[in-house]
Amino acid sequence: MEQWQQWFHEKQVERTINALKKNNFEAVFVPDSKSACEEVMKQIPDGATVGVGGSVTLAQIGLLDGLGNRNVRLIWPMRQGKTQEEILDLMRKSFSSDIFLSSTNAVTEGGKLFNVDASGNRVGAMFIGPKKTIIICGVNKIVKDVEAAEKKVKEWTAPQNAKRLGRKTPCAETGVCSDCSSPDRICNIYVALAKKPVRTDIMVILVGERLGI
Repeated sequence: MEQWQQWFHEKQVERTINALKKNNFEAVFVPDSKSACEEVMKQIPDGATVGVGGSVTLAQIGLLDGLGNRNVRLIWPMRQGKTQEEILDLMRKSFSSDIFLSSTNAVTEGGKLFNVDASGNRVGAMFIGPKKTIIICGVNKIVKDVEAAEKKVKEWTAPQNAKRLGRKTPCAETGVCSDCSSPDRICNIYVALAKKPVRTDIMVILVGERLGI
């Protein structure tokens, strides 16, 4: 990366971290995936109940594998559940976890978190229920504002996630959002966290790598 490009990205990260803090989120920057895992592990005490939201990022950085070696009670619906009923039961249990782990679809330079969900278990657990939510996010997810975040999700994130998850939606065939009404649609709930919720602590870890979708 050229020197001026590095400078530009550093300034963008600096603006975003400062804005997150101004909005009462706890926010830190780490250079790489290893540092991100180490930071998360420091936040999780032995014996804690840890809920996991659907996230490519968490798998990419090796965090979920690492948690398998910790003395924690892991609630990972999409891995541990077999039937739809079992998955739903685990999703509900994750709302009472000590720590909830997830990524975010986008973070704005103004310090807002933007997410789109199919059923709401991931976004819901981010802001009510768990004692603390830790969000791990690659710097590639930083966008200018909420409008840019929604555009990114529609044009980039959602079609790829629909394809990855094997959903029967038009975007999984064409790669283009058509604002469909498919029963398999994954863009049902749009949530922007403008400030830290009153009853949940939220920590955002920005990682200096491209992570997730």
